Amino acid sequence: MSYLHEVRSAGLYAVVVTSSANAVQVLDAAGLNGMFDARVDGVIARDRDLKGKPAPDTFLAGADEVGVAPEAAAVFEDALSGVEAGRAGGFATVIGVDRVGQADQLRAHGADVVVTDLSELIQ
Repeated sequence: MSYLHEVRSAGLYAVVVTSSANAVQVLDAAGLNGMFDARVDGVIARDRDLKGKPAPDTFLAGADEVGVAPEAAAVFEDALSGVEAGRAGGFATVIGVDRVGQADQLRAHGADVVVTDLSELIQ
């Protein structure tokens, strides 16, 4: 969570994109509601008829929600299909988050950088 705090302190936008239909409840339980400028979740994706990963639709909708072009935004993703979606959407940077020992696969699917914890990105 320290990375998210750093992002917010820097005045950068933060958008949560998830296929989960219960994202609001998960964010509440984690104490993260209010940390994001926008949310594109499974409910919103269904209502807007957005294609899921590896299509970039939900990530593009998230960038659009805050008025940022994909070429000026980053995607942070731990799933191979999500990394593919970020790359397909033309995002400036795709960060792969390796939670299960698949760093090479994340890179092969389009990650520019792979970390095991977002705190590795704090300088």
